[in-house]
Amino acid sequence: MRLFGLAVVLAVSLALAPLAAGAQQARKVPLVALFLTGSPSASEPMTAAFQQGLRDLGYVEGENIAVEFRWADRPQRVSPLAIDLVRSKVDIIVTQGTPAAQAVKRATSTILIVMATSGDPVGIGLIASLARPGGNVTGNSILGPEVIGKRLELLKEILPGVSRIAVLSNPTNPMYAFHVRAAGAAAKTLGVALQVLEARGPDDFERVFEAATSGRADALLVFGDPVLTANRTRPANLATKSRLPAPYELSGFAEAGGLANYGPSLPEMFRRAAIFGDKILKGAKPADLPVEQPTKFELVINLKTAKTFSVSCQAICF
Repeated sequence: MRLFGLAVVLAVSLALAPLAAGAQQARKVPLVALFLTGSPSASEPMTAAFQQGLRDLGYVEGENIAVEFRWADRPQRVSPLAIDLVRSKVDIIVTQGTPAAQAVKRATSTILIVMATSGDPVGIGLIASLARPGGNVTGNSILGPEVIGKRLELLKEILPGVSRIAVLSNPTNPMYAFHVRAAGAAAKTLGVALQVLEARGPDDFERVFEAATSGRADALLVFGDPVLTANRTRPANLATKSRLPAPYELSGFAEAGGLANYGPSLPEMFRRAAIFGDKILKGAKPADLPVEQPTKFELVINLKTAKTFSVSCQAICF
């Protein structure tokens, strides 16, 4: 009887073992959420780069990692989506842009956050320092304010006689004051005047460009902002229509019809975000992972648009 009972116990244990192992394996698959702005089509280069970054690190979606995507198509959706993401109990949230990172940080102090892109995370209080972020946030800083001066210098290279520059900005972006201050300092050094115009969303674009034209602007400067980037085709086309040459900050504007973009590569920053996620999943703490700043910048020129503005490639191909 004792041997029979032992055999029954062993048989039941062996029968349950695959179920237990399967449940344990399912629990081990981490869930990563990408919190993006705009539309899926506008975000495709960034999401593709992140997924490729995961594959390069040995991850296979559906097997050893799960990835979800959330898009905030307008600024008002950022905070509600952040709260919803936190409630869904994902393991890591990867954010695009400073507003998304801020919203998630406000919603949780425990879920791990990787900034694919962010303006000045120290200045706005997301992290304690670049070297030791502290808390639950790490990732990439995009050097937005620092690049503004370089793009104004590029404008002077293109148009030496430029004297008045219209600025397209989103006042709801936490980096707005930093951008305005950086642009003002650079403009003073270069001897040009700025006309700061505000656009909270696509519905404001027509009004802004009419104001720039009536204000007799010679050129255009667009501050880095997720809403503006997600809708980049319209401002790029309006700039050409309004005869306002503009070097933009982030990837995609030149491809969308803008004159040029100069700044860090967004797909590359999302690929780096995958590396941050991998380190965290292997046990690293965001508090101890230094925030990275871009070391490579890309200058992309739309030659068709350059011809429209009668700009010689030699003036900006350096």
